[in-house]
Amino acid sequence: MSLNVLAICGSLRQKSANKGLLRYAAANLPEGMQLTMADLSDMPFYNADISDKPAAVQRLLGQLAAADALLLACPEYNYSIAPALKNALDWASREPGNALLAGKPAAIMGAGGGMGTSRAQYHLRQVCVYLNVHVLNQPEVFANAFAGGFDGDGNLLDAAIQENIRKQLAALQAWHARLSG
Repeated sequence: MSLNVLAICGSLRQKSANKGLLRYAAANLPEGMQLTMADLSDMPFYNADISDKPAAVQRLLGQLAAADALLLACPEYNYSIAPALKNALDWASREPGNALLAGKPAAIMGAGGGMGTSRAQYHLRQVCVYLNVHVLNQPEVFANAFAGGFDGDGNLLDAAIQENIRKQLAALQAWHARLSG
């Protein structure tokens, strides 16, 4: 049985380093894991007045329903979570009983300035506590997006970060097995 992981990136830029982290992860999955990338580019902001869910929201909710685990790429905007990522979680959390998120294992990674999204990841962990998403504690993946570890297209070049991502994916797979066993 394969572990279905949904990767959600908080950056909407195609050449973002955070998407580069997810691209590297997708190309280096452990055996028995498959990864789907969510597309948040046309997702409207959550609004309780919207009674009919837009197609982009329905697509994400379907992907979340099919996912066994989450891989969240968390950019840091003004010391906190990027709005696109928070918005996706907000839409998902409004499903009855928080059924798409509650109890789901997740791993967080991020690329940003000097501290590599550590503050945003901390905020995201707080949000995940409320949503009952079970975030993997270690290994953590923090990448400095501006220190030469990425090329101009946002692709990950840094060998140490690559190794850390491979370790995180293996740990997520083990974490899922432990939570569901």
